[in-house]
Amino acid sequence: MTVLPDDGLSLAAEFPDAPRKQWQSLVEGVLRKSGADVPDTAAEDALSTELEDGLTTRPLYTAEDGVADSGYPGFPPFIRGGRAGGTAVSGWEVRQRHTHPDAKRSNEALLADLENGATSVWLAVGESGVPVAELPEALEGVYLDLAPVVLDPGADFEPAARELFRLCDDRGVAPQAALGHLGADPLGLFARTGEDEDLARRSAAAAALAGRCDHNYPGVRALVADALPYHEAGASPAEELGCSLATGVAYLRDMTEAGLSADAACGQLEFRYAATADQFLTIAKLRAARRLWARVAEVCGVSPAAAAQRQHAVTSPVMMTRRDPWVNMLRTTVATLGAGVGGADAVTVLPFDSALGLPDAFARRIARNTSSILLEESHLAQVIDPAGGSWYVDRLTDELARAAWSWFQKIERAGGQAAALRSGLIAERIGATWQRRSEDLAHRREPVTGVSEFPLLAEQPVEREPAPARPSGGLPVVRRDEAYEALRARSDAHLTATGARPRVFLANLGSPAAYTARATFAANFFQAGGIEAVPAEDGRPLAESFAASGAAAVCLCSSDAVYAEQAEKAAAELTAAGATRIHLAGRPGEKRSAYEAAGIGTFLYAGADAVAALTAALDDMGVA
Repeated sequence: MTVLPDDGLSLAAEFPDAPRKQWQSLVEGVLRKSGADVPDTAAEDALSTELEDGLTTRPLYTAEDGVADSGYPGFPPFIRGGRAGGTAVSGWEVRQRHTHPDAKRSNEALLADLENGATSVWLAVGESGVPVAELPEALEGVYLDLAPVVLDPGADFEPAARELFRLCDDRGVAPQAALGHLGADPLGLFARTGEDEDLARRSAAAAALAGRCDHNYPGVRALVADALPYHEAGASPAEELGCSLATGVAYLRDMTEAGLSADAACGQLEFRYAATADQFLTIAKLRAARRLWARVAEVCGVSPAAAAQRQHAVTSPVMMTRRDPWVNMLRTTVATLGAGVGGADAVTVLPFDSALGLPDAFARRIARNTSSILLEESHLAQVIDPAGGSWYVDRLTDELARAAWSWFQKIERAGGQAAALRSGLIAERIGATWQRRSEDLAHRREPVTGVSEFPLLAEQPVEREPAPARPSGGLPVVRRDEAYEALRARSDAHLTATGARPRVFLANLGSPAAYTARATFAANFFQAGGIEAVPAEDGRPLAESFAASGAAAVCLCSSDAVYAEQAEKAAAELTAAGATRIHLAGRPGEKRSAYEAAGIGTFLYAGADAVAALTAALDDMGVA
């Protein structure tokens, strides 16, 4: 065995450094071969991706892109984690959500979770879950000093807290041993409902509960700064962070005015964020949140020991789809990985069927096992701050934190979170953000697998019991799939009424090598709107094959060269055969006028507004 000398030399010492300019030149050569005219100094710009909040992901990060020292795990500014040991000792808290209104069924489900990998429960109480009076039945068999019980009580946080405290007393659980969270969030409730008449009283009541917890129940927190109402309304990551920060500051003011010290007030807060399938943005968001809160705590005179932000990450409801819901398992796995690597203290994995109603036992099992696999088999939590040292993550964290701080300052200048909600500032800002994102979704610049890309029309619908209605009336609740879901619903209604889905005939021109790529593109394009694509039969005359397809609309599919030779003739032939609308898969280029004169009315290509095109196609077919 050869032993390397301990002379302080790097193993990379014999390899020359590759300068950035050399990399740019090589990339420019590759881009030139693809037909792009990009100078070497702009190679990185050509390969960069724009994100929300004015952020940009670049293809290369080096030490030149590094940021200021991010500190150590467990020390301010807590970018690398709120605890020095990270989650390496016991992993993150596996917190599973339960919303069934029947106390007995909720009890069966939460006990099954706790017996099979979950370490705490997140229980909806009140109008959106188990009635407050039935809380003891729902928590039958749960050791309140072993498994933290986190309440999601909405407007009923006061009676729910009283019931939980009474339950601890009845079961002989010492106040010092009780674990959990009361879930008080008056501003989050205001954001969801738009009702603020009782906000001042609720805020005072929440602060009073925080004082009671601080004095008597050290293992129970009272308030949550929940960013989900803003995320579910379409907020960007920076907007989500800014709103949560402003909410946390408002609660600090309430609690200190009620007599708590700044340290004690910080100890009563938990922050809740959405984890999305963009794993790096999720990692950066959680790191940026801790950095921002550390700055707030510093300004408020909070000691370093109490300044670390307690974080609860929830896999994004906005990304969950109703069509092909099985794909949600993949989305939540990536989101959970991002949350774990980002340093979340607790993670809730929403079951893959949660967008359809009340999850079944199989979906809950998959949800809790997602965390179990990442913790027990992938050993994800055994590395303290796995993202530490990544120039990309550090740069993304810094840029996101700055964007979020700017938005937070704007909210504070407007009078704080409550005032910004009342004035419509937050709703207008988030609405504009979602409008821009909706454009990306419509144009499929942000693809949704199983919905806007690679949909499966023949899938059997997944049926679930309806979930209890959540508070509404304030900020809207959006989903990435909503525009395509509306199109698919029209197709479903047509299928029910007529026994068949709306159809389009794929008129493949030329050889398979010429038409296959665009025929595949067109089939996926139309299926995203619930329109069945019927391909032409090889060897059969085009008009005859069209007549046998049962379709009224046609899409020509082939290469540009073949279009130049055959598209106009084929369009005329198919129009004579009864085609009511002729599409062409591809950009028309200089032939647009000639194609339109031949009866080709729509051109479908990557980057086109798919929602608008599919809506028009269904309208043409008479699909209500």
